[in-house]
Amino acid sequence: MTRGIDYGNLMHDAMRGLIRKVMDGVARDGLPGEHHFFITIDTAHPDMQMADWLRARYPEEITLVVQHWFDNLVVEDDGFAITLNFGNSPEPLYVPFDAISTFVDPSVEFGLRFELHQDDLEDEDDDEEAPMIEDAAPQEKTGEVVSLDRFRK
Repeated sequence: MTRGIDYGNLMHDAMRGLIRKVMDGVARDGLPGEHHFFITIDTAHPDMQMADWLRARYPEEITLVVQHWFDNLVVEDDGFAITLNFGNSPEPLYVPFDAISTFVDPSVEFGLRFELHQDDLEDEDDDEEAPMIEDAAPQEKTGEVVSLDRFRK
């Protein structure tokens, strides 16, 4: 059976590439202007690295805020390492790009939302449809999520 073009995964890869480029620029030059990020992470992802006490507190997901203080930001092909402050305790993290479920920069009303992770898709039957990229639920001025449905004819 031939398989069609997997637009969902291709789009997710492109969106993760965008996040990679943004984070690489921040690692190199710092956060410009008022830019800051809310990044929601699947803490159960097998490659996610975080302190045991943080994983116990956030066993399913956590939203990281990259704004006023962060340190040791190193961007790699598959993810990034960063040290963030949790209750006056600096904690190193490693975040795989495919563990990210949302990426929002509220300073410019920009956001991305991933419906399924790559690992979830590998378990699906070949006949299943690719994941849809949908609008995130509106929250207090957290930014607009780009929906591909707007551009379909």
